[in-house]
Amino acid sequence: QVRLVESGGGLVQAGGSLSLSCTASGRILTIGDMAWFRQTPGNERELVARITGALEPSYAESMKGRVSIVRDNAKNLVTLQMNSLKPEDTGVYFCNAENVRMMGRSSIHNYWGRGTQVTVSS
Repeated sequence: QVRLVESGGGLVQAGGSLSLSCTASGRILTIGDMAWFRQTPGNERELVARITGALEPSYAESMKGRVSIVRDNAKNLVTLQMNSLKPEDTGVYFCNAENVRMMGRSSIHNYWGRGTQVTVSS
């Protein structure tokens, strides 16, 4: 099994910043895209940002200008820097690793972290 562990969530006031990190561990051979999703109260899980194995980022339109995603392939680490946070950003943020190849296995799998809570107070 591949394990994704998120960190960096917490409580921040509106206008503040948080940096979320996710590290993938296990017998990993390669990982395709890595991404951050979130689930806010009353809404479906939505994409916040993703970054390819070639380190090309993309962002949800609502997040552009406020977030930045970076990745360290050598460490299987992805970080989401969030700025100018708003109360509506409150929710659980999930790390996602797509098209993961494991050593000794031919199949490809998608993995999710357990999520980290982000709370933005007004």
